[in-house]
Amino acid sequence: MASTRQQQISVVVFSTLAFTVCFAIWMMFGVIGIPIKKTLGLNATQFGLLTATPVLTGSLIRVPLGMWTDKFGGRIVFFLLMISCVVPIWLIGYATEYWHFLVLGLFVGVAGGSFSVGTPYVARWFRREQQGFAMGVFGAGNSGAAVNKFVAPVIVVALGWQLVPQVYAVAMLVTAILFWFFTYSDPSHKVESHITWREQLQALKDPNIWKYCQYYSIVFGGYVALALWMVQYYVGEYGLDIRVAALLAACFSLPGGVLRAIGGWMSDKYGAHSVTWWVLWVSWICLFLLSYPQTDFTITTIDGPKTFHIGLNVWVFTALMFVMGVAWAFGKASVFKYISDEYPKNIGVVSGIVGLAGGLGGFLLPIMFGALVDLTGIRSSAFMLMYAIVWVSLIWMY
Repeated sequence: MASTRQQQISVVVFSTLAFTVCFAIWMMFGVIGIPIKKTLGLNATQFGLLTATPVLTGSLIRVPLGMWTDKFGGRIVFFLLMISCVVPIWLIGYATEYWHFLVLGLFVGVAGGSFSVGTPYVARWFRREQQGFAMGVFGAGNSGAAVNKFVAPVIVVALGWQLVPQVYAVAMLVTAILFWFFTYSDPSHKVESHITWREQLQALKDPNIWKYCQYYSIVFGGYVALALWMVQYYVGEYGLDIRVAALLAACFSLPGGVLRAIGGWMSDKYGAHSVTWWVLWVSWICLFLLSYPQTDFTITTIDGPKTFHIGLNVWVFTALMFVMGVAWAFGKASVFKYISDEYPKNIGVVSGIVGLAGGLGGFLLPIMFGALVDLTGIRSSAFMLMYAIVWVSLIWMY
């Protein structure tokens, strides 16, 4: 029998691997949606809905998944979740109509609910003072968004977008099998069976939970939305090849996932509130600069009219996105440190509720990004919207 320490390490490693694969699949339409958009002749709003559809299911299912995790244990729930996604993922490669993609996207979106299973499952294997770091390591699976940007464009260019879902379906099946054989169950981690769903949902009466939902809708919802939006933004705004666009977009997605563990450590050391406060300020500054559209203006001078250009070049834009990705990685960890500190007996259901709010942000924002582009014709309007949301949030937090 493996020692407790070995079990802890194995649970964290394979849960993080499983979450990374689930997250990459959840973000799949952010890359393959670009050739699909071209083939079907979609506008920006329709593209936003296409990319956001899996996020909707992954968000709505988080609360029941959190409850089932509390009641039945994280190992069995996580395994069944992964197995249930394999067939819908595979079928995406055979879709031909817009509604096919939307319906299958709803089923594939279940993979996004893995966060509210893995978070309490991993956290309960550690002492309270270590939970922030442990959840941060698991949350680094968000880097699946970057993995998707490295893998999917290569397959799309070399073999066509239809092969991407098939490769991902096989990866999900293999990961589920590895997870089952290298993780463990502890009956003491389950919530007592006499606690009902209704009693667990009493948590919604706590105003602090709504506050954490609001923070998470920025640092996670905004992260998901921009991770889905950035590849096509680079292609449209800077005229880049899809592979180069995906590589630069990963400069935001990768730190936004990998550095979450450092955010967990910082939250353990300095407190969740301090970390979240600074995250919002850094986001506000970055989004202010990112919001400025490419602008040409003419001034009448003594030597005649002169035209000037103001706008972010691709390298400054990428640097600002990188900084914001780092900040949001810390913010995602700090919000869940709040939860582990204040709700140690009910982490599953509370993390499910907060994750639902973040996921709904990730669903609504890409659609709003697309609608704003169709309405204004300004691509940076996506950042203008995010800037306004962060500004309101900072005032509320203060």
